[in-house]
Amino acid sequence: NGQHIMLGAYRSSLDLMRTVGIDPGKVLLRVPMQMRYPADAGGMNFIAPRLPAPLHMLAALCRATGLAVADKMALARFSTTARWIDWRLHTDCSVSELLERFDQTPRLTKLMWRPLCIAALNTPPQRASAQVFLNVLRDSLGARRAASDMLIPRVDLTALLPHHAAAYVARHGGAIRCGISVKQIRRDGSRWQLGLSASPDASQETTEAQFDRIVVATQPGQAATLLADLIDTSAMASLDYEPITTCYLQYAADLRLPQEFFALVDDAEAGIWGQFVFDRGRLDPAHGGLLAVVVSASSAAVALSREALTTAITAQLAQVFKMPELARPLWSRLISEKRATFACTPGLKRPLNDTGITGLALAGDYTAGEYPASLEGAVRSGVLAARHITNDQVR
Repeated sequence: NGQHIMLGAYRSSLDLMRTVGIDPGKVLLRVPMQMRYPADAGGMNFIAPRLPAPLHMLAALCRATGLAVADKMALARFSTTARWIDWRLHTDCSVSELLERFDQTPRLTKLMWRPLCIAALNTPPQRASAQVFLNVLRDSLGARRAASDMLIPRVDLTALLPHHAAAYVARHGGAIRCGISVKQIRRDGSRWQLGLSASPDASQETTEAQFDRIVVATQPGQAATLLADLIDTSAMASLDYEPITTCYLQYAADLRLPQEFFALVDDAEAGIWGQFVFDRGRLDPAHGGLLAVVVSASSAAVALSREALTTAITAQLAQVFKMPELARPLWSRLISEKRATFACTPGLKRPLNDTGITGLALAGDYTAGEYPASLEGAVRSGVLAARHITNDQVR
């Protein structure tokens, strides 16, 4: 449950939220696409005004501060070239190679493309898929103005969707069985037999339950284990992973940053780790004084001790915001998910939702699709999985 940013382009996620009874306008703060760094911290100020596309990006480019003329020309060149090739590469490559091909400047790469790539794909540019990156940019920066808006949750992810989704299922006659692990999946004629256990370590005997159709929506490693005797699981088992670290810092309740969130310049070699900081108090007054600092693709950061990483992050905040008190939080909590997302590398072969077996489908943000590991990717995958098993029923 780290800090998330959604995009206005995430239509499937927004549609699902409305379906289960959530008003996105109440739980999400919608702001124009922006990349803003703390004042006088060596960054830039890039904000897309609320104008029709593509005028919003043109105006943002003209008004941007912290970028030289060469940087602005490079950004215009990227947009023009990407549109000319219809956001599609003949052969996938790394984001770093794409930026070289599009003749992007070092400063623009540092302040715009690298943070966007890491935030969207949770994979460093030198290893990230350029095609998937272009897909995200096509649907946001390259689409209508509202699609490029950034949507920042005011609540944690569990309250944002799962609680409402579970209630929706229950209202429509479904059952939610929490605390039950699926230990085995096997075919029983035309039906599916599941071995279930309430004990995560299998210390209790399993019970069995039968179903006509099933969707396996676990982490890919768990799915590979459960389905090893049924389908080819090599694509799931071979995925690499990237971590995400979120550092929560509590200060005096009246402490506020100048705006809801900022991009930060990170430099692993210099021990500077924070990439984005969010003022939770500006998103929800009940969390006054709480900051969340995100470090995506954080393999090098998680190698540090928790104390060392927290100290480095608080020192970074104190320096860039010129607020010495940020070096001394009242308390801190560091959460590192070491397998937060799959590594979104060039040409990655991801498993299909359709397993080829009637009544069995896969769902998860790791399945084949245009998007990286994200809430939108997971929702789209779930919709496709539901269609597959529904079509199986019709047949």
